Amino acid sequence: MKGNAESLGQLAPSHSRGARAWREWLLYTVWRIVLLVVGIVFVAPFLWMVVTSLKLPEQIYTWPPTLLPAPPQWHNYRDALTFVPFGRYFRNSFLLVAAVLLGNLTSNTLIAYGFSRVEWVGRNVVFILVLATMMLPAQVTMIPVYMIFRRLGWIGTFLPLTVPAYFGSAYSTFLLRQFFMGIPFELSDAARIDGCSEVGILWHVILPLARPALTTLALFSFIGTWSDFQGPLIYLHDERLYTVALGLQQFQSRYVTPMNQLMAAATAVMAPVLIVFFAAQRVFIQGIAITGLSGR
Repeated sequence: MKGNAESLGQLAPSHSRGARAWREWLLYTVWRIVLLVVGIVFVAPFLWMVVTSLKLPEQIYTWPPTLLPAPPQWHNYRDALTFVPFGRYFRNSFLLVAAVLLGNLTSNTLIAYGFSRVEWVGRNVVFILVLATMMLPAQVTMIPVYMIFRRLGWIGTFLPLTVPAYFGSAYSTFLLRQFFMGIPFELSDAARIDGCSEVGILWHVILPLARPALTTLALFSFIGTWSDFQGPLIYLHDERLYTVALGLQQFQSRYVTPMNQLMAAATAVMAPVLIVFFAAQRVFIQGIAITGLSGR
C-alpha cells in the first residue's frame, strides 16, 4: 500500500506538468494563428495594390478577380512615372526629408540632453509644459502659423516645412529624453572627472549609446515627412516644388488615369518607406523597447 501511494504521488506532478505544457502549447498555437490572420488582413491591401499595378486594364475589373497578372505588365511603372514628372517630385521629397531629418536629430538631441542630463532650476516644470503642447491639436494653430509664415514671405517655399524641425518637437524630445535617462549617470560623472565638457559628454558618451533611439526618431521623421500631404498642400503652390504626395494626388485628379498605372505610381511612392523601415527594423524595435527606461 505504501508503494502504491508513493507511485501515485509521483504520477500526479508528472500529469500536472504534462497538462500545463499542453495548455501552454495550445495557447501559443492560438496566438500564432490570431497574429497570422491579423497580419494577412493588414498586408492584403498592399499585396492587392502591387498585383493591380502589374495587370492590364481589362484584368482589373474581371469577375471573379484574378489573383496574379498574366503576364506581368512591368511597363506600367515606366508609363506611370513618366506621365507626370515624378522624378522631380522624388527629388523634392528627398531634399525635404534630408532637411527635416537633420533638423529633428540636431534640435531634439540638444533639448532632450538638457532635460535629462543637465540639472537646472525648473527643469521638470518646463518639461511638463513642453509635453502639454502635445494636447493642442494642430488644427488650432494651423491658421496662426500660416499667417506668421505669410508675414515672413515663406509661402511657396520649403521653409515652412523645414525650419520648424530645427526648433524641436514635444514627442521627439520626450522620446530621446526617456532614452537618455536610461543611460547610467556614472558614465557622465566619469567623463566630467576626466575634464570633458557637456558637449563632449553628449558627443562621446551619450550619442554612441543612443543609436537605437536616434534611429527610431530618424525613421519617424522620414515616414512623417515623406508621406506628409497637408503641409505641402498648404504651403507649396508651384508644381516644380511638389512632393511625391502632391504629385500622386495630381496624378489621380487631373488626368484620366488607368487604375493599373495609379497603383504602380502608389507602389513606387511607398517603396522608399518600406526599404528604410526594413533596413532599420531591428534597431527601431530595440529603440522602442528601451525608451521607457529611466535612470533616476
